[in-house]
Amino acid sequence: MADLVSYVVRKLLLAIPVIFLATFIVFLMLYLTPGDPVTAIAPPHVTPEELDALREKYGFNDPFIVQYGRFLERLVGGDLGKSVARASLNTDVSYLLGQRLPKTLELMAIGLSISYGIGIPLGVFSALRQNTWKDRGVMVFTLVAYAMPSFWLGILLMMALAVYTNILPAEGTVGGFKSILLPALTLGLGNAALTTRMMRSSMLEVQRQDYITQLRSRGLPEREVIFKHALKNAMLPVITVIGLDIGWFVAGAVVVETVFSWPGIGMLVTSSISNHDFPTVQGCILVLAIFVVIGNLIADILYAFVDPRVRLG
Repeated sequence: MADLVSYVVRKLLLAIPVIFLATFIVFLMLYLTPGDPVTAIAPPHVTPEELDALREKYGFNDPFIVQYGRFLERLVGGDLGKSVARASLNTDVSYLLGQRLPKTLELMAIGLSISYGIGIPLGVFSALRQNTWKDRGVMVFTLVAYAMPSFWLGILLMMALAVYTNILPAEGTVGGFKSILLPALTLGLGNAALTTRMMRSSMLEVQRQDYITQLRSRGLPEREVIFKHALKNAMLPVITVIGLDIGWFVAGAVVVETVFSWPGIGMLVTSSISNHDFPTVQGCILVLAIFVVIGNLIADILYAFVDPRVRLG
């Protein structure tokens, strides 16, 4: 157990410079982005002198290293700055993120549930019917679902379940809990295809193991062999990639929230980019980058927990 704790501590310490590198890349990309953020808050018919005064007020005239140093100083203190697009309201970026983050977490949680709720049973079903038409049908589904862009899948689901059948609301939060089902289904189906293929491959590999043959030779019921012994070991590769799936859902959330007007961080990113609200964009992307780092950290920890050779290596 001590070696596992030591491994986790090392990974946590390594995550810190990765997060700071992510802040530098994000800040540099936005610094080099064309456009003047003060034009989003300037009143009509503003004079050049007034524009310069606004740039000076928000520090946009300072050199890059000065702006980045100021950003890091605020970040260490837990301050992500003020929203430029909402300058008249003096709105903190952290306040905006606090409003939107629960919506994104809710979407990701339901999307993950859909992904594993579909992918794991479907992978087992396909493995138990290897090389049959049912197995081939599942493989065709996974190929199409995984290859289809999330925005296009979202539009198709919207047309099928909202426009033509009116089963679910098409956008926003107007339908209560039902309003999250379409974006969550869109987010979960692509990853469900990957989970299905992984579960199928793992199940097929486990079924070829000698201990499964021995269990069958003892006369154990097939159901007990599959669901009590084989499934438990076949789940291990799927469990260890749960952390990596968080990165998939973070990237997909930006697109899906925009398609369905879901009021999460992804929607906030796109609207802030349109308004040249750089502090808000920086805060949003920083939070999303931290999610990716945490996802990879979870994956590393799960690998170490399942396979002791990883933490001893």
